[in-house]
Amino acid sequence: KLFKRVANHIVARDKWGVFTNQALSNIVWAYATADEPHPVLFKKIARHVITLNLINFRPQALSSIVWAYASAKESQPTLFKHIANHVAMLDSLEEFLPQALSNIVWAYATS
Repeated sequence: KLFKRVANHIVARDKWGVFTNQALSNIVWAYATADEPHPVLFKKIARHVITLNLINFRPQALSSIVWAYASAKESQPTLFKHIANHVAMLDSLEEFLPQALSNIVWAYATS
């Protein structure tokens, strides 16, 4: 009940600007980890993230987002393309920990 209540509240408020990039990442990660589906929440977060400049996201947040969507089996091709384009255009991947890189390639391979 907790996850449903929180997701419904977030979706109903529809004020995405109040969430930090890390908070958005944490939300989808938590729902995927807890195996708590909420397709509307995932869809709305994806729609919001694709409007953002991903340079402001920490590598771990990007990794957690794609991992969460793949784990939850929430297909969001536009979100995945947006993140893939961003990561591919970076001058260096040195800021990405090995686990983050592993999670990213796993997410793309399985989604």
